[in-house]
Amino acid sequence: MELYDTVRLLVDLPEEGLAAGAIGAVVHVFEEPHRAYEVEFTDGSGRTIAQVPLTSDQIRQVAPSGR
Repeated sequence: MELYDTVRLLVDLPEEGLAAGAIGAVVHVFEEPHRAYEVEFTDGSGRTIAQVPLTSDQIRQVAPSGR
């Protein structure tokens, strides 16, 4: 996964108000100490509801970024 990819959450994150299946966008890629992704989730109006660091086993790419 790369910056700006659209991803689907595979796990529930109740502390963030997110359920498995939520759609978000990768807004940062971490390389250290291991590869991880900062993912932003928004509501229907485009307001951020959560922005959380996730590992590749917690998300799945659903659409390429179009680069």
